[in-house]
Amino acid sequence: MNEHSAHIPGQPPPSAAEAGPGERQPLFTRTDAALGEFALRPVDPAADAALLHGWVTHPKAVFWLMQDCDLAAVEQEFTRIAADPFHDAFLGLHNGTPAFLMERYDPAHRELVGVHTAEPGDVGMHFLTAPAAAPLHGFTRAVLTTVMEMLFDDPATRRVVVEPDTRNTAVQALNKAVGFEVLRTVSLPAKDACLSTCTRDQFLATRGDHR
Repeated sequence: MNEHSAHIPGQPPPSAAEAGPGERQPLFTRTDAALGEFALRPVDPAADAALLHGWVTHPKAVFWLMQDCDLAAVEQEFTRIAADPFHDAFLGLHNGTPAFLMERYDPAHRELVGVHTAEPGDVGMHFLTAPAAAPLHGFTRAVLTTVMEMLFDDPATRRVVVEPDTRNTAVQALNKAVGFEVLRTVSLPAKDACLSTCTRDQFLATRGDHR
């Protein structure tokens, strides 16, 4: 992902100051046979800050590393991301209701600089599901599948790169289920991480598609 492809091709998210109702429409939609419709739209930092603050400071989001942030800090962080040509954030909807968060970044310029030698077509990703009173079976796997389908929907994406905390065994298992392989353990400023990658072919193989 380079400066000109940091956002969805042909539909760059507007700045926080310019965002209007039309710009908050889903940019990608997927229907899951068991769980219904999943969609993603750009995060609106001002409008979404309160919702996202509840998610990122929840105890289940400890690996998101924003536990101590107040509302203003959350809005500031997503405003910063919205202005960054190498990083963007998307709010995920499940049957029309906000339910997950995805961030996409260019590993040649953010997060893994000096740690990972980015290749053309590499795209970095983080995802977070919202806290739920009654979790749905298979929901997180469906969210991750939706995220991967969105990323690979861009023909320029050749490989997805992630760096989950070594202690986050649950997400590592999910990553493996959709095709990721662990390359090595790396030391990042806030964590030791399992540097992992998934090519388009590896992902399609987990979907039963061997194109």
